[in-house]
Amino acid sequence: MKIDILTLFPDMFVPLTESIIGRAREKNIVDINTINIRDFSIDKHKKVDDYPYGGGAGMVMTPQPIYSAMESIGAKGKKVIYMSPKGTTFNQKIAMDLSKEESLIFLCGHYEGIDQRVIDTWVTDEISIGDYVLTGGELPTMVVIDTICRLLPGVLGQEESYMEESFYDGLLEYPQYTRPSDFLDLKVPDILLSGNHKKIAQWRKMESLKTTRKNRPDLFRKYIQGKNLSKEEKIFIDKILENKVDF
Repeated sequence: MKIDILTLFPDMFVPLTESIIGRAREKNIVDINTINIRDFSIDKHKKVDDYPYGGGAGMVMTPQPIYSAMESIGAKGKKVIYMSPKGTTFNQKIAMDLSKEESLIFLCGHYEGIDQRVIDTWVTDEISIGDYVLTGGELPTMVVIDTICRLLPGVLGQEESYMEESFYDGLLEYPQYTRPSDFLDLKVPDILLSGNHKKIAQWRKMESLKTTRKNRPDLFRKYIQGKNLSKEEKIFIDKILENKVDF
């Protein structure tokens, strides 16, 4: 996958050279390029913002530098994502859909946003990572790119690494434990030490359902209403709803 990022602050994307994403870049699974929008300004002072028509607080990013930057990378006909609090709220399904694209272009806004003509001409998707406002689009872009990249084949060591994570099947992830089995008299659940893989899988499903119901009741309701549940899942859900959660 090729990812181009249009930004005023390319140095902010250093974290994408580290850890799992960094290794994916080394393996040429993903090619991430940053483009400095300011480099394309025809203003002698490299100015990229101006006052909004109609008045109001703050400044707005001007269209010319962004247009020129888009043209330089052949953005026409490609998926261009503008990170904006006005956009669709990002989730795992969107991440999975985007991970199937061959190329993505991210546009990072700043100040009070960008000239609407840029959005009308170039942007195919507007995405928000939550109901709050950040200084610019760089941090949200990194969040989205990280989420997408870990879904690409070969990025994670095992497919199960993301298939069992929170949100993959609509539920939050079950609790995780590692060695030692007894730490400060805090013990790992016996079932995880039993070697009985069927029982462990059942325990994990029950814990996922319990955690989701407690922390994200909206997801829990959606899960039990929106799919064909197995007989085993129905038994687990009945126990949870009746507060009979011992396993």
